[in-house]
Amino acid sequence: MFLILFGAPGVGKGTQSEKICAKYNIPQISTGEILRAAIVKNTEQGRKAKILMDKGELVPDDVILGIIDKRIVQDDCKNGFILDGFPRTLRQAREFSVLLEKHKIPNFRCIEISVPDEVILERLGERGRDDDCRETVLKRLRIYKDQTAPVKEYYKEKNAFYSVDGNKPIEEVFNQIIELLVD
Repeated sequence: MFLILFGAPGVGKGTQSEKICAKYNIPQISTGEILRAAIVKNTEQGRKAKILMDKGELVPDDVILGIIDKRIVQDDCKNGFILDGFPRTLRQAREFSVLLEKHKIPNFRCIEISVPDEVILERLGERGRDDDCRETVLKRLRIYKDQTAPVKEYYKEKNAFYSVDGNKPIEEVFNQIIELLVD
């Protein structure tokens, strides 16, 4: 199973990814987690990413695509994986399609978890991370909407885009996603 979980920061992609991974025994690939680990390790990539993330800006496509390219060919990804937080731009989506062809990986289903902005602000405010202050979250939401709207259209044109209501209890959201996966 190859799946993209799509949605704004704070909609529950990480939570749902963990549940799906456990059910299907596949890894979750979260670009956000990979970047935060680089920040903790204080790598050059991590330092650059932290500056951008603290401002609510996106890390450049080339960096993200390089991370994804190296990760999806690892042994634990042979039977599938979930991408969480990627692709975020139309360029990333198009380049990701090239990576899929290069590595002979089947097409993905892209499932959006949709949550109202006010709920996202509340959820992220409770996490207390540096990149989750209200002003930064609002900027991240604006960037998300501006840059990812074309990504949704890209996957809709490929008949690979689905949406679930993420403003429901965790188990209900999970069940909505599983229903889409068993088709």
